[in-house]
Amino acid sequence: MDLSLDLLDHRRGKVRDTYLLSEGKRLLITSDRISAFDRVIGSVPHKGQVLNQLSAWWFERTADVVANHVISVPDPNVTIAVDANPLPVEVVVRGRLTGSTSTSILPRYEAGERDMYGYTLPDGLEPHGALPEPLITPTTKATEGGHDEPISVAGVADTGLVEAGLWAEVQKAAMALFLRGTEVAAVAGFVLADTKYEFGLAPDGTLLLIDEVHTPDSSRFWAVDSLVERLEQGLSPESFDKEPVRLALRDLGYKGEGSPPELPAEAIDAASERYVALYERLTGLDFVPGTQPAGDRIKAMVAELGTP
Repeated sequence: MDLSLDLLDHRRGKVRDTYLLSEGKRLLITSDRISAFDRVIGSVPHKGQVLNQLSAWWFERTADVVANHVISVPDPNVTIAVDANPLPVEVVVRGRLTGSTSTSILPRYEAGERDMYGYTLPDGLEPHGALPEPLITPTTKATEGGHDEPISVAGVADTGLVEAGLWAEVQKAAMALFLRGTEVAAVAGFVLADTKYEFGLAPDGTLLLIDEVHTPDSSRFWAVDSLVERLEQGLSPESFDKEPVRLALRDLGYKGEGSPPELPAEAIDAASERYVALYERLTGLDFVPGTQPAGDRIKAMVAELGTP
């Protein structure tokens, strides 16, 4: 089959490439690209496979909570998924008072703000401490080059972003997913501080959990064994994600403007170790590195699965 991938509906995201196949299916290929400051700033070995395989593991264990878009996982880096229509809202669930971005609640709380996302938080909460209850803090989905913007829970339906009945279904699913994630993380020695869920609609209108779930890129996992000591010392919790890369960029004085500096090898290696460690501790499985699929392998997959 003489196939040009350029002729397909190919979407290149920050960390994933997708190709539209026949019968409403999409080929999702994770990469080792890593992003910060809303841009790709390098790559971390094994990151793509961890995201793909860990998501696949979680999707199996949460299918009783909400249906998902996965059809099959034919390769360590590849998922065949339903070509769902994404909802225009990112659903962030927070169990801890933490974060540093404009959509986070900690910096706003420390600045004296108590009313946010439609909730009123009490005085006296400790940074990085547990919230009285998990909160759903939605944001709009940014267009290319833009930023996510916070919106109240009620505002999602009031502004027509998502129909009220569907939004209620999404909130119920998100809370149940967060509870499941929290329970599994605790067994593995982690706190699930917060996480982002994305939902979409199947062609028949069924609500689907899409994208990835409970990975180092979509969730904040803190190590329990060092948490209390680090907080008592005024340190941030030990986070099993791309934190070494973020810290390296900060130490190099990079704040997101202009071309990012070359990442130190030790930061890349440290991030890779954390991705793999999280995968192994959550799943109880040994991580076996796979090979990222290049052009010929992608063409072979597409040819086998069919194109529109």
